[in-house]
Amino acid sequence: MIRRADKRDVGQITELLYQVDAVHHGIRPDLFKNDAPKYDQQELEAIIEDDSRPIFVYDEGQILGHAFCQITETKGNRLLQDIKTLYIDDICVHEKARGKHIGKALYEHVRDFAKSIGCYNITLNVWEGNDPASQFYRSMGMHVQKTGMETIL
Repeated sequence: MIRRADKRDVGQITELLYQVDAVHHGIRPDLFKNDAPKYDQQELEAIIEDDSRPIFVYDEGQILGHAFCQITETKGNRLLQDIKTLYIDDICVHEKARGKHIGKALYEHVRDFAKSIGCYNITLNVWEGNDPASQFYRSMGMHVQKTGMETIL
């Protein structure tokens, strides 16, 4: 059910990206445009081909969820330890499939993948006000690593 995305998935992934945008626009319309997916078709196709940016999809004949990931490594930094990190850029479950533990399955798949490639940690960002996402990630065992702050002028 969970596999790496391929180019034939672009249309269904784009549909999910519109759902992600709707959540973000609802929380921060001052920052996020309405009806604007994060990536276009060409960008998605390039990401799908990039092994440092795997996309996993939950597929039951229809894509019901995705997890966009980015793998980064810190090496030889004066301040930071040498580590490999998997950053979750986005997890989305189709609005009609929520409550069926698809997000949990995707997260666990990503966690197992990160372990298998030697990652030290998994990181992600959650927008303030996206309480369901924050609660979900906490239920997966995640905790706050750092806090971003702003002043709107």
